[in-house]
Amino acid sequence: MERLNVGVIFGGRSVEHDVSIVSAHQAMAVLADDHDIVPIYITREGRWYAGEALNDLEVYRNESWAQAGAEAFIPSSTGYGGLYMPSSGRFARAQTIPLDVVLPAIHGTYGEDGTLQGLLELAGIPYAGSGVTGSAAGMDKITMKGVFKAAGLPVVRDLVIDAQTLLADEHAVIDEIERVIGYPAFVKPSRLGSSVGIGKASDRVALAEALDVARRYDSRMLVEVAMEDCSEINCSVLGGPGSEARASVCEQPVAWEEFLTFSDKYLRGGKAAAGAKTESGEGMAGQERRIPAPISDDLTKQVQHNALTAFKAVDAAGVARIDSFVNEETGETWVMEINTVPGSFAFYLWEASGVSFRQLMNEVIDIGIAAHKARSELMFTFESSMLSGLKGGKSGG
Repeated sequence: MERLNVGVIFGGRSVEHDVSIVSAHQAMAVLADDHDIVPIYITREGRWYAGEALNDLEVYRNESWAQAGAEAFIPSSTGYGGLYMPSSGRFARAQTIPLDVVLPAIHGTYGEDGTLQGLLELAGIPYAGSGVTGSAAGMDKITMKGVFKAAGLPVVRDLVIDAQTLLADEHAVIDEIERVIGYPAFVKPSRLGSSVGIGKASDRVALAEALDVARRYDSRMLVEVAMEDCSEINCSVLGGPGSEARASVCEQPVAWEEFLTFSDKYLRGGKAAAGAKTESGEGMAGQERRIPAPISDDLTKQVQHNALTAFKAVDAAGVARIDSFVNEETGETWVMEINTVPGSFAFYLWEASGVSFRQLMNEVIDIGIAAHKARSELMFTFESSMLSGLKGGKSGG
């Protein structure tokens, strides 16, 4: 295996900032055996820092990243091929750290939504995970569900709400939700994850409050029927260019009798990030869960089939987690959402499938390099005689 300079980008302008730090440090710990790691931290305000000392969780507990790292950024010029660190003092010289591949480890906005992927494509740097299209489609719940429907996947009944329409006539919007969705209902901002901004409403007052919260996070909202008497079953998919997509074992998160909030999802029963250099037991992996999920073989196969279909439908790559609902009495399944940068990279599902965390991350890196090679073989320019045939005067004064 060739030893590479792997840039791991984490943090970011996202409500899932802290979760990203945990996932990144878990990944850096296992990748360090085979590659040279370049930690790249983005603050909540969008400032970039790089440096070996950033691979230490104490830096983030003490908020000392400005002292531990140096300011840096990735120029968008094709062919630059790395991280630029400007001169930081009178005698310090600017330097470039070459990057063979980048692992985006940001969950949510400005990292999982295609924006960071777009920068890396402009810069011509290989990166792991889904591309611009898959990332953007997977981040926007409304777009994502439209893609799922077009692929013939079963999805939960929903209604799309525009914030301007809500502010113009709240009573009419709530009347329509009561008619189409009913109670209980879930209200979700379209482009956030990890339960942030999501509310469960069992009556008109609670619905109005949930809508008011959600509109502060996004201009579009998704209202879905609550899937009572159903179990959530999650499955991961790994694949992309050079690697046929395959599904992991399924899991059932335990604490879903009531809606799982952000704090429940990432902090309940876990050790936060204290031991992120181990291969299990922290972050998303520290959550209570049943693996494999206690459902029939037929339902397991259906969930896995749907997960593979969803993965391919949004043009995902690398590792993703697809969340579904299952009604064990009727045998029905519904695809809920895809996470193109899942918490802890869903390594706990792959370990249960016979793939170690180290193997998983190396395969994700290999897929990213193969995807970059495939993109580089496409044509993006076309020489024409259009300008030479134009007539006109000089521009300017």
